[in-house]
Amino acid sequence: MVNWKSEELIQMDSMIFLKFMHALLGLYLWEFCISLDFDWAVMRGKTRFRWPLIFYFAGRYLLLFALIGIAIALDTPSEINCQALYAFNQLAGNAAVGIASINLSFRTIAIWSQNIWLVILLVLAIIGHWSLILQGILLTAVWRPNIGCTITYSDTTILAATFIYSMCFDFVVLCLSAYKLAWMPMRSGTNGASTRLSRMLFSDGLVFFFIAFGSNVIATTMMVLDLNAIMSVIFNVPAAIASTIVASRVVRRLTNFKRSGPEMISLPVENSGAAFKNPNAGLPNPVDAAPSTAGIHVEMDTFAHAANIDLEGYPGVRRTTSSPSYSEDHKPVQVV
Repeated sequence: MVNWKSEELIQMDSMIFLKFMHALLGLYLWEFCISLDFDWAVMRGKTRFRWPLIFYFAGRYLLLFALIGIAIALDTPSEINCQALYAFNQLAGNAAVGIASINLSFRTIAIWSQNIWLVILLVLAIIGHWSLILQGILLTAVWRPNIGCTITYSDTTILAATFIYSMCFDFVVLCLSAYKLAWMPMRSGTNGASTRLSRMLFSDGLVFFFIAFGSNVIATTMMVLDLNAIMSVIFNVPAAIASTIVASRVVRRLTNFKRSGPEMISLPVENSGAAFKNPNAGLPNPVDAAPSTAGIHVEMDTFAHAANIDLEGYPGVRRTTSSPSYSEDHKPVQVV
């Protein structure tokens, strides 16, 4: 049986960790550079800045600084304070994981039109998540000649709990989004998931969850096995990178989304006998121009009780159509 805690194997794992971190730094730098046009558009004002983008930028740049800090710890030729540097790297990396979950929560809040009870539930869940993230320094790092900073101890219990919490939190958020976008309209017999926007929100949520869930499962498994101090945390960085990349892409896709026409997610009509589509909605009614002498006055519900996705609270969704609004619940129509 392999003795994972032997000095020779730990040194070999240190070299593997060093090369692996450099590869991950290159991967994230590539992703960071190809998406800088979005950051530049926000800074120049071409893309409207809204406050949820604070978390988008915080997650991207915190992880970048954490990876740079890891590279410094592994590559510096002179002795440095490894403990302080790795304390920053751990905090910044774990914060990036927490911010990725927050970005997904904003989408769910927008889908639910900022329902107050849902907001309270998610805020409490976020507070619980960050209470684990901010537990303190959970590892010990020392300087080794010819190698650099090396992790000698890691508290895998709190780290594993943090990643398990992240997986459960992301799953709850995905279920809430899926229930609103797909299950409620299907249950009521309406086609609520037929628009491009709702399909994009649903598919992006699934992609985020499966990528983040898979990476977190691998990291949690290695922490639970606790083979040695290095192997216990070697997959934490890939999990943070995967979560941050997919969360950032989800934010950019929704921010850059352009509608080609009016799109709504319709839920069942409540307290109404029927709902009709008026093909001439938004057009002048020729009957209104002439005085009515006789006939039947009919009041129709047009798109009654439609549940709009409240994207006004989400950063910078652009609308490229001047199509008339279909928000009138009651439009009088005279039939002569």
